[in-house]
Amino acid sequence: MTAIMQLYVFVLAGFVGFLVIARVPPLLHTPLMSAANFISAISIVGAILTAGSHSRVAQILGFLAVTFAMINVVAGFVVTDRILGMFQRKPSRSEIAKTDGQGS
Repeated sequence: MTAIMQLYVFVLAGFVGFLVIARVPPLLHTPLMSAANFISAISIVGAILTAGSHSRVAQILGFLAVTFAMINVVAGFVVTDRILGMFQRKPSRSEIAKTDGQGS
């Protein structure tokens, strides 16, 4: 009975998480990604502790959890960097011409 309840809570948490994330306005995506990276870092610590367990199944699941959490963290940093790059001011043609003339 507990396995069914755990599966129920997992599916419900995934559904609620999807609904919450889907309704986030675009202006809040960068802070949200930073918070998601923080949560993933906490997950990595828990996964490392699980991977250090004596049970072979726990070691395999811990390794998979570390792998997937690291992929999530790296992808979060890449997405955050791209979003922040969209807000940088692009140099004008006169500024580009000035730097080209000085570099030669």
